[in-house]
Formats: sequence, C-alpha cells, structure tokens
Amino acid sequence: MSGTGAAGRALAALLLAASVLSAALLAPGSSPTPDLGKKRHLELKMDQALLLIHNELPGTNLTIYWNFDCCYHCLLQVLVDVSQSRKPGEPSIEAVAVSTQHGSILQLNDTAEEKQVCRLEYKFGEFGNYSLFVKHTHDGVNEIACDLVVNEKPVDSNLPVSIAFLVGLVLIIVVSFLRFALSLEDFRDWISRAINSQETDGLINSELGSPSRAGDPPPEAWRQSAAPLRLRSVDTFRGIALTLMVFVNYGGGRYWYFKHASWNGLTVADLVFPWFVFIMGSSIFLSMTSFLQRGCSKFRLLGKIAWRSFLLICIGIVIVNPNYCLGPLSWEKTRIPGVLQRLGGTYFVVAVLELLFAKPVPEICTSERSCFSLLDITSSWPQWLFILMLEGVWLALTFFLPVPGCPTGYLGPGGLGDGGKYPNCTGGAAGYIDRLLLGDHHLHQHPSSAVLYHTEVAYDPEGILGTINSIVMAFLGVQAGKILLYYKDQTKGILIRFAAWGCFLGFISVALTKASENEGFIPVNKNLWSISYVTTLSSFAFFILLVLYPVVDVKGLWTGTPFFYPGMNSILVYVGHEVFASYFPFQWRLGDNQSHREHLVQNIVATALWVLIAYILYKKKVFWKI
Repeated sequence: MSGTGAAGRALAALLLAASVLSAALLAPGSSPTPDLGKKRHLELKMDQALLLIHNELPGTNLTIYWNFDCCYHCLLQVLVDVSQSRKPGEPSIEAVAVSTQHGSILQLNDTAEEKQVCRLEYKFGEFGNYSLFVKHTHDGVNEIACDLVVNEKPVDSNLPVSIAFLVGLVLIIVVSFLRFALSLEDFRDWISRAINSQETDGLINSELGSPSRAGDPPPEAWRQSAAPLRLRSVDTFRGIALTLMVFVNYGGGRYWYFKHASWNGLTVADLVFPWFVFIMGSSIFLSMTSFLQRGCSKFRLLGKIAWRSFLLICIGIVIVNPNYCLGPLSWEKTRIPGVLQRLGGTYFVVAVLELLFAKPVPEICTSERSCFSLLDITSSWPQWLFILMLEGVWLALTFFLPVPGCPTGYLGPGGLGDGGKYPNCTGGAAGYIDRLLLGDHHLHQHPSSAVLYHTEVAYDPEGILGTINSIVMAFLGVQAGKILLYYKDQTKGILIRFAAWGCFLGFISVALTKASENEGFIPVNKNLWSISYVTTLSSFAFFILLVLYPVVDVKGLWTGTPFFYPGMNSILVYVGHEVFASYFPFQWRLGDNQSHREHLVQNIVATALWVLIAYILYKKKVFWKI
C-alpha cells in the first residue's frame, strides 16, 4: 500500500509536469515566419531560414553551391542560380530557403568561367531572414566582397527543450527533497502535531515511514534477496534506455540531435539501442545463473533460449512491416532486419555461449583482499576467446573483403561523401553483405545516410555484419552482470571494476577514433555498429552503472521511479509504442506542423503515457515475458 502511494505520487507529479510543460510550450505567440518570405511566396518550414542573395555584379551570373559543414568531404550541391545585375543600383535578387540544422558552406561561382568568387561558412538560425550581398569593393574593380547581413533575427528553436529540461530538473529536485524530508522522523512528527490527527498520523507513518515498504522492497533487501537476483539499478538503466528510445522513435520534437547521426558521430538517438543491448547481456547472466541454481537443466534452458529468440525475430519482422502504412505487402519487399531481430539474434548467441560454458558462481568473498581481482574475467576465458575470435571475423570482413566497385576496407557513406567517388558503396562490406545475402528490397530503404549524403542505395543499420558487434556489446553487459554477482557483498570492489572497465573501454575508443569524429582508424558509427561505437557506448554504460548501483541499490537514495516501471516490462512497452504510434492519445493533429514545440509536447506526453501504462501494469503484476 505504501509503495503504491509513493510511486503513485511520483507518477502523478510526472503527468502534472507534462501538463505544465504543455501549457508553457503551447502558449500563444506570433508566427515566426518572416514577412519578407511571405512576400516572395517562399513559405519556410521547420529548420529553415530565408536567404536573399543580391547580385550587384554587372555582366556576371552566379551559381550558388551549398552543403552542410558536417557533411564530410562532400560534393557541394547547386542551391540556386542568380542572374547578373540589370544596371547599377538594381541588383538581381533570388530568395532561397536554407537548412538550419547544421552549419552551412556557401560557395559562389562565376557561372560562365566556373571559378570561385567567394566562399563562406555560417550557421543560420531557424526562421531567420538573411541577405547576402555580392558586389565589387570600393577599393578596386576586381575585388569582390560577399557580405552576409541579418535582416530579421531567428527564433530560439532550442528554447522548448530548455524549458522541458528545467521543468524535469525542478520536478526531480522537488520530489527528491520531499522524499528525503518525509523520511526524517522529526519532520514527520512535526507534520503529525500540525495536523493533530491520529488517523492522519497513522497514514503518514504507514506510507512515508521506514524504507521497509510492502509495495517496493528496500534496495538492500532487493539486492540481498535469494535467487533470482534482481537489481533495481539494472531495471532502472533498462527503463532509462527504453524511455529515451520511445521518445526518439516518436520524433524527439523533430530536433536533429534526437535523430540518428547521418553517418559518423553520436546523437542522443544513437545511445539508447546499444545500452538496451548491454543491459540485456547483464540480464542474461543474472537470470541464467538463477535458473541453473534452481536445478533447471541446460537442455531445457536451450529450448527456452531458442524459442524466445524465434519470437523476438518474428515479432520484429511484423513490427517493421506495417501494412497500414505501406499497403498490402509481398515477401519481395518485406524488410528482414530490425531492432527486435537484432536483439533476438544477439540474445541467442550470447545466451547459448554462456549456457555452454556456465560454471557455478564462486562463494562470496569475505573480504576484498581474499578475492582474486580478475575472477570475473578468468572464469570466463572460453567465452572471451570466442568473442575475440568473432571480433576478428568482423575486422577481417570489414577491412579485407573485396567489394565490387568500392575500395577495400571502405567505411564511408557513399553518396556525396568522399567527393562523390563511391556513390553506391554505402557501408562498404557491411552494405555489400546485406545486399548480397538479403537483397536490396529486404533492407531499410531510407537510411539516415540519405539525409546529409543523399545516398540512393538501400542500407540497413541492423544488418548482418553489425550483429557481430552487438554480440560483443551484449557480452560486455554479461561482464557487468558477473561483476555484480561475483562481488555482490563488496560494493567498493564492484565500483572499482565498473570504473576500470569504463576507463579501459574509453581509452580504446580514443585510440581507435584519434579523439575525432571522422579522422580515426575506426570512427564511431551507429550505422556500421563499428567496434569504436561499441567500446564508446559500453564505456558510458559502465559509468552509468557506476552511478546507479550505489544510488539505487546500495544507499537507496532513489528507487528508480519512474524509469524502473518500463524497465520491468520492456518488450510490452517497446512493441506497444511501435504498434500504437499513430493512434490517439499518442499522436494528434497539431495546430502548427512546422513547430518544434508542438512536436516536442506531443512526444513528451506520448512517452509519459507509456511510462504510466508500465506503472499501472506493474502494480497489477502484468508482465509480458517471452
């Protein structure tokens, strides 16, 4: 009863914050679209600005080339042609919409002579109004100046995100303070005397008293309970990853940093799936150890593993091929790879690997000094040998497999990248293997690389070759699970190992990437699931557990609310949010479809609703297990 009350208050506060946020973000205001753009019949969309190009050069036609500055080694694309000035004092003017998501490169060429007149880099702001004046300088006829002037200041498109963050931060601070204050006996007694009611006093003592509550066991009791070992920090981490996944899948307010990186680099959207894979690995070891300790045979466990993997793959194929969006589908155009398919394959390999080499968990060490410091690694040397061999296969295929029409070892996006020399080489060996074994029509037809690099070939980020590194990621999660179980009575030992693994994997990432986005040996790349991507995100995961474990499981400073609840029902929440994405109340008609703030409100409310659904199902003890 007390657990229900505490969690219920937290969820109520969450929904209240969402309502307040909605009211703040949807407050009426003037339209940010520039008047000059309307006069020129140019309607700006989200993440666009108006650029007026004034050509004051007599006898010189201009061709304007453009691209994002983050498009690595990309060909510049023709933006607009501007005719010559008619006569002095009457420049030729062209209006064009430019993207504001990233910084822009503008290159102005003399159309006839095909030579560069000037080049500039600038970060335009959303719905801003700019003028670019191209004219001869006063000092000489042959000198040409390109001056960029702001006619109308842009709007702060990131303001809704800032408001959402501040509201969330204030909510967390207030709830945490109240929870701490109400746990103090003197404070409770003061409330009791103020209310002067025996009934209310009893209610306060029952709901806000000692941490030993019936609804939610205290973290220490949870941690030291008999098998199966269930750690709230692990479920909370899973819930954080899943909640972020729901938010970014619903659109993330249409902000570029809540979408996947076009090729190299990281955005918020690139963090969530590998963290989910990492925590799946931890859960594999903890749950399998529990089953074996209870006397379950390995043969029976193998059947469970195979069946669960099969179900994940089948459900995933259904989800990524929605008939209501694409019309009646045929097998010839059914997408095969996907998130759940990748999870199913990864789960099968890692779970079978652990099952084949499973050993009894050693007795709990009585002190840190008496425990072999590398026991969690040395006891798993066959698994580590297999994983290293598997990674060797990924490296060999990636860098030495001949790909027709492409350089061997190519890791680029194709399209406009690398000067447009390899337009059909997207993903190198990874893309080639998928197209060879699965066929173009069975892959993702609109990869994120098309956004910046204008790629035209099919490419799937959940393809075959990348599954190898997702297996590596899950096995690093298994390593975290072993640390938690082997040293479960040694908090200091667990934290030291988490920190060591985080630093070690981070060092590998720095070495592989040369601490750069594009210049390293193996850049961080979600589309490829590069090994540097795995080591980087695994490093982050160990550091997150370094924080969550002592806060949630050891000290009990946080129960994991509200992320704990979706973490306990992850498959249901993931499948549900995909299936019902276009249904009310998860989506509704917006007043302004080109407004970041309206999309952000819709996505936050939809995500909060799934958290609430997970909470209700948890209280009713409804869990979807496959």
